Amino acid sequence: MGIAERKLEEKQEMHKRILDGARKIFLQKGYDQTSMRNIAQEINYSPGSIYFYFKDKSEIFHELHKEGFLLLLNQLKVLQKVRDPFERLKASGRVFIQFAQENKDYYNLMFIVDEPVKNSLSEGFQIAEEAISYMQEMVSECQQNGKFTNMDTEYFTFLIISVVHGICALFCKNRNTSFIGKTDEELMENGYESFVALLEKS
Repeated sequence: MGIAERKLEEKQEMHKRILDGARKIFLQKGYDQTSMRNIAQEINYSPGSIYFYFKDKSEIFHELHKEGFLLLLNQLKVLQKVRDPFERLKASGRVFIQFAQENKDYYNLMFIVDEPVKNSLSEGFQIAEEAISYMQEMVSECQQNGKFTNMDTEYFTFLIISVVHGICALFCKNRNTSFIGKTDEELMENGYESFVALLEKS
């Protein structure tokens, strides 16, 4: 490996190390209490050096957003081979739930950790809008095939996303303990299938 290749690899490794450390601090402290300094402390790096990679904590936060939404969107797009839009819609909810189960840290950062100033022009939030558009297009296809024809497309998309997000958020914030004798997996799977049963009747 040449000098240039080694330097590029070291830069990529440091970039990943900063993001991994920042993810942990954002989840522990929340957005307001996170600083470039405590991110640097987490990875045993000098605060000034992090600015060679990111201009501020907002840029780091948006990078984590982008990573999470790209991961989710790539998993959803695998379902494009499913021709029936209603079957694709139902499967998308299952993929969404599985994503939350397997990527709790990302899910918390994407949907639960609050950032005071939302930058709708950032790449991460544009990808989030793409994920919403993907769901809305499926609902529209279902309506063209005779499902949910009496529903407003945007409102109905919002309802579906809200239900699935609620299932995931309760899991990610450990709020399922009141359902004694039921595991998280049982609650999430059977709760979602109960919702699917209602959709099938629509």
